[in-house]
Amino acid sequence: MRTAEMKDATDVIRIVGMILLAIFVIAVGIPIVLTAAGITLGIIKILFGIAVLVIKLAVVVAIGYLILVGIRALLR
Repeated sequence: MRTAEMKDATDVIRIVGMILLAIFVIAVGIPIVLTAAGITLGIIKILFGIAVLVIKLAVVVAIGYLILVGIRALLR
C-alpha cells in the first residue's frame, strides 16, 4: 500500500516539475525569440519577472521536497 502512495506522490511531483519547466521555457524562450527577431516590447520585462518568480517557486518546491525526503528517511 505504501509503495502505491509513494508512486502517486512521485508522479505528482514529476507532473508539477514538468509544468514548472514548461512555464519557465515559455517565460524565458518567448522574450529571447522576440529579441532575436528585433521586436522589443514592454511585455519582455513582465515575462522575465515571471521567469524569476518561477525560478523562486522551483527553489522553494525543491527545498520542501528535500525536507520531506529527509523527514521520511529519519522516520524509517
